[in-house]
Amino acid sequence: MSSPVAGGAARLLAPAPGWTIGADVVVVGSGVAGLTAALHAATALRVENGSVLLVTKELVDDGSTRWAQGGVAAALAPDDTPEQHVRDTLVAGVGLCDPAAARILCTEGPLRLRELAALGAAFDHDSSGALSLTREGGHSRNRIVHAGGDATGAEVQRALVSAVRAHPAIRLIEHALVLDLLLTADGRAAGLTLHVLGEGTQDGVGAVHARAVVLATGGMGQVFASTTNPPVSTGDGVALALRSGAAISDLEFVQFHPTTLYLGPRATGQQPLVSEAMRGEGAFLVDGSGQRVITVRDHPLADLAPRDVVSKAIHRRLLARSEDHVFLDARGMGETPLLQRFPTIVARCRAAGVDPVTELIPVAPAAHYASGGVRTDLAGRTSVPGLYACGEVACTGVNGANRLASNSLLEGLVFAARIGADLEHFLPSFREPLVPAGESVLLDSSIRAELGQVMTRGAGVVRSKESLAAAADQLDSLANRSSGTPDPAAWEATDLHTVATALVCAATLREETRGAHWREDHPDAADAWLGHLVTTSSGTTFESVAPQ
Repeated sequence: MSSPVAGGAARLLAPAPGWTIGADVVVVGSGVAGLTAALHAATALRVENGSVLLVTKELVDDGSTRWAQGGVAAALAPDDTPEQHVRDTLVAGVGLCDPAAARILCTEGPLRLRELAALGAAFDHDSSGALSLTREGGHSRNRIVHAGGDATGAEVQRALVSAVRAHPAIRLIEHALVLDLLLTADGRAAGLTLHVLGEGTQDGVGAVHARAVVLATGGMGQVFASTTNPPVSTGDGVALALRSGAAISDLEFVQFHPTTLYLGPRATGQQPLVSEAMRGEGAFLVDGSGQRVITVRDHPLADLAPRDVVSKAIHRRLLARSEDHVFLDARGMGETPLLQRFPTIVARCRAAGVDPVTELIPVAPAAHYASGGVRTDLAGRTSVPGLYACGEVACTGVNGANRLASNSLLEGLVFAARIGADLEHFLPSFREPLVPAGESVLLDSSIRAELGQVMTRGAGVVRSKESLAAAADQLDSLANRSSGTPDPAAWEATDLHTVATALVCAATLREETRGAHWREDHPDAADAWLGHLVTTSSGTTFESVAPQ
């Protein structure tokens, strides 16, 4: 494969930095992973009175975390253990999880959840005063902790933002779009360039010089026409990492959430999520004739099967009936339980003209979560020294071919904390970065809408050699639409194109169906493909793993 970056460029076309600031650690992103990383980095630097700079693309409480409805998975119930949580995680990952990473997630997770509660996160409790636990797809036990019924992400975000704002060692810059990594002469991360909108001397393009950089930029769902991700999820962290020479892994495994609220055939952009926690509380999927979409004959967990299984079942039914959506039947729950447990979903459905108390909820799959990303070790270190990654932008090894429901917030908490621990012991001294050089790239912002349609048609829920080849050809054509006018819209479009190109290449190479990657021309999993596709700016290679 040639470079996924148009023209093989090493950086985005942008003006030279007009201002420079310094920090010991700069964290990019303000979701659960970024906020947690900033807090733990500040703790790591407390002895030397170090500083942490947190930069975020929009406002600090924007991003994907606040949209998370389901909750945080943790083995807290008397009939549950971390080892059972590990097993469920490995099953969902279809042979490609790193067992060591999964074990870290599930054993350290309960502690990180308690730390979050200590920061003030108000989780729901049952009548006995214990944490209220529910079940989601792929889980064999009730282990999903939630808040506000179906507003867990918003409560987690609130608690972490409050803690970050109160911390004297953490400085916050909002409306900051990260551009490129700054490197030393020997290839170590030494800061980054970014563009800031707003008032004051830090408008426009500037530079942050730092001893370490933590990427927590979230997902890349906007690469598809329809997604649960907010508009800011444009794959900036993955694209930056590719341009800087970092390794990316498992990009082909994009999880499509089975149930987003269907708003009509022309709906694009961010789609409202209908949490699978509703299925955990008894709701089930039916088609237009009222027939169940998935039963125990299809999977032992039926409607609570892992997300890739349910999304595929829906897609098959839609093809068989020439329809564009199915329905979620939650009527059996009753009005009071629905309003108490799922107030956000009920309100959003009613705003769209559907009352879940008395009517079926129209739903369809949409791009939801990137199981792959910037490859890290168990301490969050990437292949570029001094560059760390956590949260959805990272590939820690936890998710494998398909993320287990409600492991995402937990992964952000656990691995952000591990980055903090590593910084406490291995943070280097300040090094002067090189002046950015080499070929630059910038594509016209007008490609964005077309790119989303290309990716949905060619690399969506179902893929084939033909559909992926068509997508690759169209992406090559879009790469010719360059721009000489740097601005945030063009930078985002260029990042999306970089991520899309790498994703299509990996999906083309993987000639099997596994987890969230479904090749209709290769419908079965193949032992020859038990491993990871690792992409750098030089190309993509395959690394096999031992059977689990």
